[in-house]
Amino acid sequence: MIDPVGYIDMVALTSGSRYVVTDSGGLQKEAYFFRKYCITLREETEWTELVEAGVNTLCGASYGRIIEAVKRVSEDSSAFTKLLYGNGTTASQIVKSLEN
Repeated sequence: MIDPVGYIDMVALTSGSRYVVTDSGGLQKEAYFFRKYCITLREETEWTELVEAGVNTLCGASYGRIIEAVKRVSEDSSAFTKLLYGNGTTASQIVKSLEN
């Protein structure tokens, strides 16, 4: 566990991590973009699609549920094969549309 850090430091930490444990809504999604499993210390999330895709586990504050989630974290990235938020070409598609 670490004290809060700024955005750039958090991006670096997330990028180099094996998985993320957080209670932050934003970091749940950031973890997905870095293809990192996320263990969320909340009972619900606004990012239900991440839970459904198997890349985010809700544990609340239960010690036992947190430990079980950590044990289940896998380095296998097969859960990240589905593109939940597009394929990364939106900006170029918008530019083409504006040019036309």
